[in-house]
Amino acid sequence: MQGFPHHYLVSATGGEAGNVVVSGEGLPDLDTQGPPQFGGPEGIWSPETMFAGSVANCFILSFRAIARASKFDWTSLRVDVDGVLDRPERATYFTAFNIHAVLDVPEGAKVEMAERLLEKAEKICLITASLKSEVVLTTEIRVD
Repeated sequence: MQGFPHHYLVSATGGEAGNVVVSGEGLPDLDTQGPPQFGGPEGIWSPETMFAGSVANCFILSFRAIARASKFDWTSLRVDVDGVLDRPERATYFTAFNIHAVLDVPEGAKVEMAERLLEKAEKICLITASLKSEVVLTTEIRVD
């Protein structure tokens, strides 16, 4: 691992209309638009969907690291995130991220340990730790 601070350099390019292209060195370009809620088209990533997606992605990567360090076997993890954009007191921002994690584990797995690891993943995720929004985690553990 590199020493801190880490820097993540990203560029975005766009014109009066059409897609905004988000680029990062060595990464594929990502076409984006405003979300349908703000008049954008369906079927294309927006900053809002990318933000909610980064919460889900970070949660899985955090869980993966914790499970590996704890020598905990698991089969798969699906994370659904509902990012709630609201306008309390006339300021528009994400007020909450509701995270629902569904973890599949092999027979014989310690369900209580799985629950603790999921809760820990939410706490150490760099994205959720950087938010001022409320973060609510619900979990479901399924034994194969």
